[in-house]
Amino acid sequence: MTKYELEKTLRQNGFERRSGGKHDVWVKKGFPPIPVPRHKGDIPNGTLKNILKAAGLGSN
Repeated sequence: MTKYELEKTLRQNGFERRSGGKHDVWVKKGFPPIPVPRHKGDIPNGTLKNILKAAGLGSN
């Protein structure tokens, strides 16, 4: 999954993007802030799994 596809998924699930240093930080009430790295191409599988789990969208 690319960064842009992940951002679309987060946005569709009510998260909002806040700018950070080397990462964008996605926030939604009731969830911890979720940092998403700013790089082109696919997000590594482990990183993607952790982001989706923190957003309540992944499997346990």
